[in-house]
Amino acid sequence: MSRIGKKPVAIPAGVTVSLNGAELTAKGPKGELAMTFVPEVTVAQEENTIAITPANDTKRARSMWGMQRTLVSNIFEGVTNGFSKKLEINGVGYRAQMKGSSLNLQLGFSHDIDFPVPAGIKIETPDQTTVVISGIDKQQVGETAAKIREYRKPEPYKGKGVKYAGEYIFRKEGKKK
Repeated sequence: MSRIGKKPVAIPAGVTVSLNGAELTAKGPKGELAMTFVPEVTVAQEENTIAITPANDTKRARSMWGMQRTLVSNIFEGVTNGFSKKLEINGVGYRAQMKGSSLNLQLGFSHDIDFPVPAGIKIETPDQTTVVISGIDKQQVGETAAKIREYRKPEPYKGKGVKYAGEYIFRKEGKKK
């Protein structure tokens, strides 16, 4: 039994929800998000909560139960507060800055990288070594952060590269004489 799936999702104040069959749309102060439920779960709206239950007793239905509940919770969190990820850039000469609608990255290559900002995402560079990615869709924010990190992952000897804020980089010892 899913412990997460059993808990109904409370609809926050200021969020309007419309449930049309397997389609859920939530509109809040930050924007509007929609999702379609898989056929293995049934959804019911009760007063100010959304309850999700498995449609049958198959393994896939039980697997989808908790995931669909978490996706609904993320939608409500996104339209009320939004999500953000913070990246840190370490390395001599490594820097980032916004140029128009794209992020310009200098990561030790012979060329600069211009990363176009996807629709629905806001990127800020408070200083040259910090990038803050924010938006209302948790999956899109995480995917954008992962794509930027992928250009130069942190290496284990000096820790140079792009890393998430608070991420631990396992350090290796260099060669011995």
